Amino acid sequence: MGDNMSHKLLVVDDEESIITLISYNLGQSGYEVDTAMDGQSAMEKIKTNTYDLVVLDLMLPEMDGLEVCREIRQEKIKVPILMLTAKDEEFDKVLGLELGADDYMTKPFSPRELVARVKAILRRIQYAPGDEKEGHDDARMVIGHLTIYPDNYEVFVNEDQLELTPKEFELLLYLSNNKGRVMTRDQLLNAVWHYEFVGDTRIVDVHISHLREKIEPNTKKPVYIKTVRGLGYKFEEPANL
Repeated sequence: MGDNMSHKLLVVDDEESIITLISYNLGQSGYEVDTAMDGQSAMEKIKTNTYDLVVLDLMLPEMDGLEVCREIRQEKIKVPILMLTAKDEEFDKVLGLELGADDYMTKPFSPRELVARVKAILRRIQYAPGDEKEGHDDARMVIGHLTIYPDNYEVFVNEDQLELTPKEFELLLYLSNNKGRVMTRDQLLNAVWHYEFVGDTRIVDVHISHLREKIEPNTKKPVYIKTVRGLGYKFEEPANL
């Protein structure tokens, strides 16, 4: 329980009962919890505080969850986002992922499931947003012009650091750890997203596309992430750069 005390979370929902339920259960699990009831006040708090995770409701007054998500990423804030959506809400998960959400839960949910999901995300992320690290850990991977620092969640192309979302980084790391192997979309979905998106492989394609835009010298002729028709993707050491 003491391990969670360093994690500060923001819960954003316009229903007081939901805020109370989530805050109580996260607090009981040892997390420090801050709250907001609309998108605008959420953004003000996110810009002036350092959070380790944001639990964000989709349907908020004036500025909805997707708008908040978009603005967080435009501000280059790397905090993970767990989106809450009601079962009957029209919502394209791929759009949410494109805007930078990391995971989803559908209401109604059990408090225990929410806490488990939060723990899983924080365990996967393993970094404190806004925490500038001095130097680099020894652990690094060099592939072509890419240098990946797994412990720091950092990627460089030559000397330039890339801005990747946590999910983009995890996908790149998984692909690079399986260099030379063909990975199916389902394998990537299971490895990086773990649950929730069974069968929705468009999510993988969206993230592959984003990664290519950031790491490939020419997205029309990718040298790192190759498409293997009918199967999936393969990460390769570029022959010529």
